Amino acid sequence: MPNVTLYIATEQMPSTEKLAELSGDCIELCTRVLQAALKNVHVIYVEVRRGHGHPVFAEVQYRLETFRTPQVMNEFTEALDSAILRRIGLTARIRCFAYSTANIHARN
Repeated sequence: MPNVTLYIATEQMPSTEKLAELSGDCIELCTRVLQAALKNVHVIYVEVRRGHGHPVFAEVQYRLETFRTPQVMNEFTEALDSAILRRIGLTARIRCFAYSTANIHARN
C-alpha cells in the first residue's frame, strides 16, 4: 500500500501517454516521499460522470506509519497536486486516508 485512485471526468480523460507520465510521478512520490515499496504501489484511473465538483478527485489510501507525519503528507499532497496539474492540466481535490496495520486485511 499506498493506493492512488484518480477519478477523472469522462469528458476530460487525458491520453494514455499523459496518464503514463502521471503514473510515473505517482510511483515516484509514493516510493520517495511515502517510502513505500514499489511492489506495494498501485495507481488506478477511474473514468466518471461528474455531477459536481473538481474534474479530478484523487483518493490515496496508505498504511499508517510513524514516519508519515503531517509534514510528510503535506509534502506528498502538494507534490501530487502539482503533478496532476502539470501532467494533465486539471485541478484535483485530494484526500488521503491512513489505515493502521491492525485494520488492514489483505491478500496478494
